[in-house]
Amino acid sequence: MSHIRVYADQSPQHTLQSTSDHAAIATILGDAGVRFERWQASQPIAPGASQDEVIAAYRADIDRLIAEAGYQTVDVVSLDASHPDKAALRQKFLDEHRHAEDEVRFFVAGAGLFSLHIGDKVYEVLCEQGDLISVPANTPHWFDMGPNPHFVAIRLFNNPEGWVAHFTGSDIASRFNRLEN
Repeated sequence: MSHIRVYADQSPQHTLQSTSDHAAIATILGDAGVRFERWQASQPIAPGASQDEVIAAYRADIDRLIAEAGYQTVDVVSLDASHPDKAALRQKFLDEHRHAEDEVRFFVAGAGLFSLHIGDKVYEVLCEQGDLISVPANTPHWFDMGPNPHFVAIRLFNNPEGWVAHFTGSDIASRFNRLEN
């Protein structure tokens, strides 16, 4: 179940807000300038579906976002616990970083934990199947797929090069929760 927890950035042990209600999550994140939506597939997706099949199932929503924000690249990333580089891939995203463009992820399957450092707060968002999150450009954040990742996500990019991170050098991410799956 999707969930958000909000903390003061200096107090990871004290939750300011917490809810699993999708509308409330969208409102909390919207107030912080972050897009959060629920999507439904226009056609069934079978296990092992190809990238083209996954994109086709969500084509109307993808096209809407492309028209609104001018995204140039769309792809699908799929990772599970059997991936030989899962530990290295997890570590790559665990440190606070930002991007020059929006980071848009739609979870077709599985889950991941996005943590956004906005102002003096940290917003931990457990995204699951059906959730779209769009982290605005230059927003410090980190992502945890857990030690046993399981997710399929559609990614949209403004940058044709795809995922390009600029690490902040802060250790804040190490003080907050991890996804234990």
